[in-house]
Amino acid sequence: MAELIPTIMFYVFAAITVLSAVMVISSKNPVHSVFFLILAFFNSAGLFVLLGAEYIAMTLVIVYVGAVAVLFLFVVMMLDINFAELRQGFMKYVPLGFGVAFIVFVELVAVFGVSVRKPAPLAAASQVIPAADKVSNTSAVGNVLYTYYIYPFQMAGIIHARHLRHFPQPQKRHHAADVHRAYFTVGEHQFCCVLGKAR
Repeated sequence: MAELIPTIMFYVFAAITVLSAVMVISSKNPVHSVFFLILAFFNSAGLFVLLGAEYIAMTLVIVYVGAVAVLFLFVVMMLDINFAELRQGFMKYVPLGFGVAFIVFVELVAVFGVSVRKPAPLAAASQVIPAADKVSNTSAVGNVLYTYYIYPFQMAGIIHARHLRHFPQPQKRHHAADVHRAYFTVGEHQFCCVLGKAR
């Protein structure tokens, strides 16, 4: 009976994750969607714990639940968005949505077909994880991330650094009129705010 507990917990976590994901896109209230998203994150973390990836599970909870989902919640609650107006043009995007869904379905079928005809990648992915008393979970993740995936990891960092320039960057400049102004650069646009005259 004890051997069945991980299997039962896997199906429980997986079922709640799938149902939460469905409720995220089907809830009419955006605040409820964010709450279901948080629930999906927590259950995904439970799946990672069952896989022996405690570090990834804690990262998922701390980063996504503690930062991203909470940010979504505050943004949705603070912004006065007219969701009824946004839903008016929903039907014209339905064909595009079905097209994207069909493409994703074809890709999944192709991946499944390749895995059936060539089981070598699956065999490599199902190799035994090093024992916890020999290599910690954090060391195992770092070893894979900084050896096999170092270039994608560095590219992701460059892309994130590239988008930092879109954040407001205050700059003080002095003019002949002795007026202090703060310049904020957002993307390609520059805004000015008068602070007062120099003493």
